[in-house]
Amino acid sequence: MPLDCGVVIMRKRALGQGQVGDIDFLRRTLAVSRQVQRNGKGYEIRPPKWGSERTVFLAPTLVGMLTEHIKIQSPGDDPERWLFMELGGDPSHHNTVGSRWRTTMLAAGLSGFRMHDLRHFFASGLISRGCDVVTVQKALGHHKATTTLNTYSHLWPTAEDRTRAAAEALLTEAQGGSAQILADSLRTERTKQSHYQVE
Repeated sequence: MPLDCGVVIMRKRALGQGQVGDIDFLRRTLAVSRQVQRNGKGYEIRPPKWGSERTVFLAPTLVGMLTEHIKIQSPGDDPERWLFMELGGDPSHHNTVGSRWRTTMLAAGLSGFRMHDLRHFFASGLISRGCDVVTVQKALGHHKATTTLNTYSHLWPTAEDRTRAAAEALLTEAQGGSAQILADSLRTERTKQSHYQVE
């Protein structure tokens, strides 16, 4: 499960680049501040490409999952130990991550889902809960807001969608005899009467 949650936040290649010290458990954030470049001799650490350093805001449930994962998979006191690592202690290779994903899919009896689809799931969930373009852009690490819009613009509600939703909520509250609706209606009527008297 932590692997799946990690993919929701980061790209597959970035999963092996996170360290325990990147997580602020009190503020419930994760700092994305490096990338691991593979070479013939091993790997080297570099800044993220395209200036995609960012702080990801973590759901409390995910913080709990990561806490348990670290206790089991990455115990110790060194803040620079990797969140996801190979048996030898090196950061997980993206091929290893992909293999674990396929194993998980097979065990769950699922097929046809890519790891990257979890990022789309994450983005669509943020949008459906009212997050704006800049918020989603930062959460996904897109260099430009236009990248986010080009990919997800069809998911944001239009003005017409918001009007329909507001009208539906209004009708639901009115049918339930909402005291707030009645109070607002009375205030509006009194304001109109006062306006006419002044004229």
